[in-house]
Amino acid sequence: MDRLRHRGPDAGGLFAEGPVILGHRRLAVIDPRPDANQPMSSADGRYVIVYNGEIYNYPSLRSELKREGVDFHTDSDTEVLVEAYARWGVQCLDRLNGMFAFAVWDRLAKRLFLARDRLGEKPLFYFPLPSGIVFASELKGLLTDPDVPRRLDAGAIGQFLSCNYILAPHSIVEGVSKLCPAEYLEVVQGEPLRPRRYWHLDRHFRTKRTSANVADAAEELRTLIDDAVRLRLVSDVPLGAFLSGGLDSSTIVASMARSIAPHDVHTFSIGFHEPGYDELPWARTVAGALGVTHHDETVTSEVAKDVEHIVQCMDEPFADTSMIPMYRLAGFARQHVTVCLSGDGADELFAGYDTYLADKLRHLAGGVPGPWLAAGAGWIDRMLPVTRRKVPLEYKLRQFAKGVSLPTAEAHWSWRRILSRQEGLAVLAPDWAQAVSTYPDTERVPEWVRDVADCHYLDQAMYLDIKTWLADDILVKVDRTTMAHSLESRAPFLDHRIVEFAASLPVDWKLNGFRKKYLLKKCQEGRLPRPVINRPKSGFNAPVSHWVGDGLRGHLFDVLSGERTKSLFNRRYVEGLLEAHDRYHADNGLKLFGLVCLGLWIKQF
Repeated sequence: MDRLRHRGPDAGGLFAEGPVILGHRRLAVIDPRPDANQPMSSADGRYVIVYNGEIYNYPSLRSELKREGVDFHTDSDTEVLVEAYARWGVQCLDRLNGMFAFAVWDRLAKRLFLARDRLGEKPLFYFPLPSGIVFASELKGLLTDPDVPRRLDAGAIGQFLSCNYILAPHSIVEGVSKLCPAEYLEVVQGEPLRPRRYWHLDRHFRTKRTSANVADAAEELRTLIDDAVRLRLVSDVPLGAFLSGGLDSSTIVASMARSIAPHDVHTFSIGFHEPGYDELPWARTVAGALGVTHHDETVTSEVAKDVEHIVQCMDEPFADTSMIPMYRLAGFARQHVTVCLSGDGADELFAGYDTYLADKLRHLAGGVPGPWLAAGAGWIDRMLPVTRRKVPLEYKLRQFAKGVSLPTAEAHWSWRRILSRQEGLAVLAPDWAQAVSTYPDTERVPEWVRDVADCHYLDQAMYLDIKTWLADDILVKVDRTTMAHSLESRAPFLDHRIVEFAASLPVDWKLNGFRKKYLLKKCQEGRLPRPVINRPKSGFNAPVSHWVGDGLRGHLFDVLSGERTKSLFNRRYVEGLLEAHDRYHADNGLKLFGLVCLGLWIKQF
């Protein structure tokens, strides 16, 4: 509980009975009174719950349960959740609109029930013991238990080197698993642990809309977004929103300004001095157009000095460059509010990434002979200059060339790949390279592709991103950086009704020709300034390619020479990556940043 105090600084509680101990740290958002603290028991005393998250539709569930005779003693969503489980059991999950990880102990049946929300906004780690299970919201909580080993998982290291994050159900610690999004787990003495999926998004990808036209669909989407935002405005503490000035966050803020007085909407942005990375002018434009109260600040490259602490906050090895500005943005927002809405999820739902354009171009190039593609890829690699701009065109072309001749799913995966399989093994010392080579680095990717094998190739790509990139990168980054500051982040686009709606759309309503997020843009016409709707996607990346030559350089050499980490890496190969980066022979910023983060994590944990 002490290790997780940042997730809940307002209260802490324990339930201990027989073989079970449940602990909770509370961030008080709804009904902050002590009566709503956890662990909390059901009215009949049979069920005890600990829970992280928010159930946004708890008022309607509360009304339904009251009609069925349940008496409530608090105004909290926690009490609604435990009574929902007491009344409906596992089927309560189908009724929940929210983000959550929770555990319920059935004192009568001696059964523990664990569940995680549909998209994976809230985390849940667990480790099976000979006599049961130990679980926590973060790995650092589990590692206080002496029965949990501290051995690195070689398969997880391979995954990390491939994509700079680790795919569920794996974790960096051998034997420790993550409960996957939309899964639950029932723990009964003497029975094997078998996670089960309760929500199947692939069914919605396979069931396409055929009757509605684009105008009707845009109106329906606008209504869904407004309702999702309305539900996420319920709070007994100050609330605001992240605003980058891009379409996604601007859409959420525009909807907020229709539900409450615009001047009561507080928005927060962060910028950089490095050319091409600063979005503050766009955020200020949107804030001015909507009449909201805006706050922003500029981050200098000195933030690279914070990376050691940020790696600790991330809980596992993790190297999305935007975790650095996201950490600072969360700290900045927490000075004013306790809850922030975000635009996360829209890119995966409505085809907002350039990788979907790459998929389409690859499909169009399907008739080009393989040798011609290989020759073109070689020419691109030799002739294009290396720059350190924000995701420059030559970087995109190089990535495209590497994957264009691969099968559909492998090609899409390659667009985001950091180190190739060969490079990933080369950066490791021989013993570790041998251990990692026995594991696939994309173990569950084929399973996700099989779920939607009969769908359009772009739907396959979006489904794969929802199950991997969104769940294990984007949402991990947002949860850990915000909760490190005791700030709650809510993502209206991840309302399961919007997710199911987007999955059911015809592909060309999402990527229309080469126009990304076509329907989302349509539904915001008249609400947002046209330049905001039509501006190219920028992303929230940090300029680590610049920082590798400055603040991160010392960390890299510490990792290569440190007592706990030098046996992991092939120092000569890594120094070669750095030399090529310094000489502008290659932009190895993402690769080197990943190795720094992996080494710092091992050093700390």
